[in-house]
Amino acid sequence: MQRRIIVLLMVVAGASLGATFLPMAWRTIQVADNQWLNNPFTNILIGAIIFFLFALVLERYISAGLSYIEKKLSEISLTYLLFGAIGTIIGLMIGMIISIPLYNLNIPFVTSFLPFFVMILLGYFGFQVGVTRIEEWKKIFTPKSKKTEETQQQILERKAGDTFHRYKILDTSVIIDGRVYDIAKTGFLEGTLLIPNFVLYELQYIADSGDSLKRVRGRRGLDILNALQKEEDISVEMYDGDFEDIQEVDSKLIKLAKLLDGVVVTNDYNLNKVAEFQNVPVLNINALANAVKPVVIPGETMDVLLVKAGTERQQGVAYLDDGTMVVVEDGQHYMNERIKVVVTSALQTAAGRMIFAKPAHSGRGIDDVKPENAEDLSVASDTNNSMQNNGNQSQNNQNGNQKNRNKGRKNA
Repeated sequence: MQRRIIVLLMVVAGASLGATFLPMAWRTIQVADNQWLNNPFTNILIGAIIFFLFALVLERYISAGLSYIEKKLSEISLTYLLFGAIGTIIGLMIGMIISIPLYNLNIPFVTSFLPFFVMILLGYFGFQVGVTRIEEWKKIFTPKSKKTEETQQQILERKAGDTFHRYKILDTSVIIDGRVYDIAKTGFLEGTLLIPNFVLYELQYIADSGDSLKRVRGRRGLDILNALQKEEDISVEMYDGDFEDIQEVDSKLIKLAKLLDGVVVTNDYNLNKVAEFQNVPVLNINALANAVKPVVIPGETMDVLLVKAGTERQQGVAYLDDGTMVVVEDGQHYMNERIKVVVTSALQTAAGRMIFAKPAHSGRGIDDVKPENAEDLSVASDTNNSMQNNGNQSQNNQNGNQKNRNKGRKNA
């Protein structure tokens, strides 16, 4: 169907061009007096036949080009196209107004070339202004009554303070991680979860990766997005705009957060630091996980299962249910055993929390160990003393015999 339409349009265009330009061609070759050749019907027919032959040769390439354009247009949001078209039209109109004096200069090169250049340049600038200021254009075209209602609503929502941010902009890492879904379900994330188009494209790129591990992570992220969108209690919106002059997704997120006065939700440590440096609010899921871990104090006891050896000598390593690492001194003697340990200290790092402990029984002194049978201990002690006395007496006899032998040698 598409090819037929292309051929039909080219035939109509050929007929129109034939009726317009072929009479001039006949006069040029001096056959304008031929009534059979130089008449409207013949001109239309010749133009239609010529373009029909062109259509048979070029329709495949034209169809491929149109399919490519359709694919690109389907990836662009309607808002982007609308404001881009409005900006282009305004730019062309301004260029046309500016070009009117240029036509009156009667300078050959300037009159023919400069107006065309000015119109193209201003049309391009108008397009760029239209597509890079979408949010600002939306605010301009929003009815005044609606603006007043939104302002009043924002005032009511910000009574507790000015720290409220409506949009929580999700990063690729936090979507793939998946914990943001559970946090949002509990209601701890207020406002609207905003998923930019460039984050969605990055997720799709990861899901289509040749690496199986990346492919699984990307598909998990897409599943999390679908689950968030299906939750009625969670407000999720898509952001169709893009920043063509910025290549990195992290930089786009920071610029979008500044534009919308939003908060970036991420697990990326580097993005966290860069955003903080640029005074952009950040919610880090890892920091939240560390904050809600149970607090341990020195002297507290806990049961742990030692699973591997530590880096230092005789250390053993165990893990709590939340993944916190517990380093146990002298723990290698109890590998793959569940023992009771006493907390000695805790260390909080950017990567998480580490707990240092020692086996509970290692804290008892030797005086605390009581024998099960005191009489057996007394008998053992007497036996030990008797054996020690016999040993001393035997040693004295040996010393006396040695002295007598030495004395006999001297007399001899």
